[in-house]
Amino acid sequence: MTASGGLVSELVLCGLAVLLAVAVPSRHRSLASGAASLALGVSGVFTGVAAMAAPSATGLLLTLPLPVGTAVSPLILAPTPMGGLFSVVVGAVGAVAALYGIGYAHGPAASRTGWSAYAVFLLGMLLVTSAGDVLTLLLGWETMAIGSTILLLAEHAERPAVRPAALWYAVMTHLSFLALVIGFALLAHGAHTTSLAGIADAHLAGPTAVAAFFLLLVGFATKAGLVPFHVWLPRAHPEAPSHASAVMSAAMVAMGVYGIVLLTHDLLPRISSSYALVVLALGVVSASYGILQASVSSDLKRLLAYSTTENVGLAVTALGLGMLLTNAGQPDAAAVAQVSALLLVVSHAAFKTVLFLGAGSILKATGLRDLDAMGGLVGSHPVTTWTFGVAALGASALPVTSGFVAEWALLQALAHGDGRSDTVLAFALPVTLGLVALTIGLGLLTFVKAFGTAFLARPRSAAAASAPPEAQPGIPAAAMATAQILGAAAVVVLGLAAGPLATACAHVWGSNAAVVAGLGGVRLASVGILDPVSLTLLAIGLALPVGLLVLVLRRRVPRRETDVPWGCGGVRTSPRMEYTATSYAEPLVRVFGEALRPERTLEVAHTEADHVLESRVAFAQEVSDLVEARGYAPAATWLNWLGDQARRIQNGSIHRYLGFSFAALILVLVVVTIP
Repeated sequence: MTASGGLVSELVLCGLAVLLAVAVPSRHRSLASGAASLALGVSGVFTGVAAMAAPSATGLLLTLPLPVGTAVSPLILAPTPMGGLFSVVVGAVGAVAALYGIGYAHGPAASRTGWSAYAVFLLGMLLVTSAGDVLTLLLGWETMAIGSTILLLAEHAERPAVRPAALWYAVMTHLSFLALVIGFALLAHGAHTTSLAGIADAHLAGPTAVAAFFLLLVGFATKAGLVPFHVWLPRAHPEAPSHASAVMSAAMVAMGVYGIVLLTHDLLPRISSSYALVVLALGVVSASYGILQASVSSDLKRLLAYSTTENVGLAVTALGLGMLLTNAGQPDAAAVAQVSALLLVVSHAAFKTVLFLGAGSILKATGLRDLDAMGGLVGSHPVTTWTFGVAALGASALPVTSGFVAEWALLQALAHGDGRSDTVLAFALPVTLGLVALTIGLGLLTFVKAFGTAFLARPRSAAAASAPPEAQPGIPAAAMATAQILGAAAVVVLGLAAGPLATACAHVWGSNAAVVAGLGGVRLASVGILDPVSLTLLAIGLALPVGLLVLVLRRRVPRRETDVPWGCGGVRTSPRMEYTATSYAEPLVRVFGEALRPERTLEVAHTEADHVLESRVAFAQEVSDLVEARGYAPAATWLNWLGDQARRIQNGSIHRYLGFSFAALILVLVVVTIP
């Protein structure tokens, strides 16, 4: 399939998915429209691969004239190799989530509106990655925003928390769009063209270009969920249907990263180099703040949402680091940082898809999102347990997963950067290395908590204890299990195929920073060598004798179950004696208390016979988002007050309204007459 053929097939398949969603009866709607959406995602993968393999990024692949009588240039779809890589990410995530949605979607999420919005959502993201001009990118951006907002609102009638989450998301995403419109308008005016390639060739500079840079950076950072523009993310992702949450977290936020790459690498590289430290700080703060909030969260989907802020923050950290190293004249280390940024995007897409799908399976079976009420799901949900566990290994950056390869590359870039001849690097490298190391460590603790409390030990609630088994006959269960297995397999395969993956990422940057070494390993620009396949074979060779010895000894010593009186591992252990997610995170809350500012309540009830004796003790702890509480909440209060004051102007007097109109007319005439 050629890139142009893939673009046409994307438009056709989106239309087909919407048609099937509208025309097919509800009994077969999820299967029909979900299959068409799956095909749309697969088409995006093929289109992206074709664009990555194209010998040149120049030349228009497809132009679509607007069906309106305007003087606007036709839409231009011309995916570059970089856009092709992000198209592969979007298509793969969208296809796996669509397959899962065939079995998962029910009620409002499986309505005509729900499946139509899903297809439009995917198409919007694919338009963004394929856009060759400003108008097409903005059209795809708004299409993506509308589709995702409708998906988020799917269950608003059933759960009251959906509406405020959708309001936050709608406000933030349209503020993002407004910043992008103004920023691109400044660039198009300065370059006298709306073509992205034309803007890049104009080499814009000056105050207008600086203003455009910061506007676009804010717009893209908001969609990426970077701090302090992340406040919509931990609200919206938990409330969306889980297959939509997977796409929003694994693919949609990647569009923000793609925008930052487009801005700093293509459109305004000279301006961006002057503000590389801003990009680096944006990424480092987002990564550390996001994982800190995730580590203390007991809501599983909220935890995963904050983890997304961390993962995207690491990718932007790598981008900012690459810019700083390029400015310092260290091309090899800069190339490794750039490759690690793309590896982080790809690996995040793989494991975060599986994690949200696993959370959806838990929610569908138990109705629970609270980790403190889970436990014991390993018996009833073996597929979800194993796939979630593999994805948790990837999120924790442990071998041999894609997350390990990506974060290893980032650490290599940090370790091999030389700050002796550059004051900024001398300060930035150790600080960044320390915060990234802290982020990785907290990430490991976070997903040990999530996996352990959700699947292991004993059920902590009746809903978890009575969860129906997932191995049920029929298309829904098979579709959900297959999607999770495919995603988990991708996490491992991408980790083992470090060489081909890193080489492909280097190719889209236009560099030779990575080459295949060993059994699928990677050699990074004279920086380091990693061969996960060889390491895996070595680990198996070392573990095999130990495993055989354990089996032999186990046969000689019979297993006995006893109710031991001291209770260490005994069968009488109560779920109340186990760690919960809250108690597991309590040491972190104490260590980072100044940054988290938790709110604690303690209720003690005494017996009627003796007020000294306690009959019940209840402890509750809530950790709020300080950025939202200290920044957005006061701003929202002030805006509400301003709106109340503005209402006084509307007193119903026609004379006052005519006076306002006359004053506005005079102001316009004065402005247009000024030479």
